[in-house]
Amino acid sequence: MEIRPTTDKDLDVFVDTLHAAFGQFPETPAEGGGGLWWSALEMDRNLLAMTADGRPVGTAGAYSFELTLPGEILVPAPGVSFVGVLPSHRRRGVLRAMMRHQLAELRARGEFLSVLLASEAPIYGRFGYGPATYAQRLTVPRHQAAFALPRARGTAGAAATESDTGSVELLRRAECDGILEEVYDRYRRTQPGALSRPHRWWALGAGRPPVSPAPRYVAVHRDADGVPDGYAGYSVESGTLTVDEIITTDDSVFTALARFVLGHDLVTQVVFKNLPPEHPLRWQLADFRAGRVSDDDWLWVRLLDVPRALTARGWFADGQLVLDVDDPFLGEHGRYLLTVRGGKAECVPTDREPDLSLDVSDLGAVYLGGTTPSTLVRAGHIRAHRPGAAALADALFRAERPPHCLHWF
Repeated sequence: MEIRPTTDKDLDVFVDTLHAAFGQFPETPAEGGGGLWWSALEMDRNLLAMTADGRPVGTAGAYSFELTLPGEILVPAPGVSFVGVLPSHRRRGVLRAMMRHQLAELRARGEFLSVLLASEAPIYGRFGYGPATYAQRLTVPRHQAAFALPRARGTAGAAATESDTGSVELLRRAECDGILEEVYDRYRRTQPGALSRPHRWWALGAGRPPVSPAPRYVAVHRDADGVPDGYAGYSVESGTLTVDEIITTDDSVFTALARFVLGHDLVTQVVFKNLPPEHPLRWQLADFRAGRVSDDDWLWVRLLDVPRALTARGWFADGQLVLDVDDPFLGEHGRYLLTVRGGKAECVPTDREPDLSLDVSDLGAVYLGGTTPSTLVRAGHIRAHRPGAAALADALFRAERPPHCLHWF
């Protein structure tokens, strides 16, 4: 078997092979390729697995994104996608070979981490990925959507409830391309765990709504000067209003947009598909039990260069930890002294006794602050070698707020 990079000439073969791996058929391309989830493919980042007689049996690819780390630090982050193996060639090591080849290629490009959305959780942990951000789905019956009066004066929630000086304008998706792109880009630069949405994605309509041109209504919030500072994209079907996403950097604007969709007439329930963990919206309802919550993982992180990754992000506590990191998929092992002072970190090899022993997938899970090291200690995944090590790791690895990713790829 051969694993080889693709070129533009391989587009049809790559797409056909991927669809066959999942038992699907390619969509009919719209004019210019717009609106198809695969229209933003980067063919110089994709791989084909070929049999000895030249037949394609597997695919793997990546997008070029920026990831926002704790401390509002932007770093390159390849987004792994299009991973599939034909049913006729599963359980033959094709996937492992492609994943190993891809990780080597990412390192050769100088990238120190990669990310993905896991179609099946057991698969990608084997290759060193750990779940690093989480999404909350909130369903609110329309008749229980009343907001409580804020008890604390001067808060963001109170401002939105009592004296929001902005306005909400209702537009169709086709009327607000530039607004969505601009507002999202401001948001993703400040939100830990967020990924960029390159301009070509918006231009091609690649991905899911509201990036795609699928019919949607968009509630655009404008500040007192008329500048767009938030939006909520939604659809209504069979009495359910589904909010694809609410994007803003301002809690009061989020509240105003949430009130707008929750006040929609002739719907029986409102579904918020992807809220950040610990979001206050449920607490803002007069009936706390009105909101039904379900949680899921979203972005998975894989570290390719531990010292570079740990020194790249921002930190919000001082301290020292010795991390003993095992990477069984790549057959690597390292022990590192992590020293954090004044928001910056140094990470160097050491032979000191470890404070924590962990798998590289566990380090990926805690890297953005969305999973606490002590949780993984209690789960039996991370070993703490001394009292207090897990608590110190919790303090060190926390982010300024819970990491959250909305982008689908």
